[in-house]
Amino acid sequence: MNKCFEITLEGRVQGVGYRNFALTRAIRHDIKGYVRNTPEGNLEILCSGTEDDLEIFINEIKKGPSFAFISKIKIDRYTGQTDFKDFKIIY
Repeated sequence: MNKCFEITLEGRVQGVGYRNFALTRAIRHDIKGYVRNTPEGNLEILCSGTEDDLEIFINEIKKGPSFAFISKIKIDRYTGQTDFKDFKIIY
């Protein structure tokens, strides 16, 4: 059974390739959902997948691309719509 999480990353997470980083990791680990920048300067990821795939994906997301710096990360279970067909970047 799939689980779904909403992840918010704060810090230097915009303008460093984080969305593309998340996209490639999501495709690699069969994660569905999306990634987007927020108006507050944060990064938001909604991700759905198996427990094992999500664990690997989230561990990689916590590290991020080389120019990123995460000052705060918030991970919450998500109970809304989770019938995503793929993972995409929302612009």
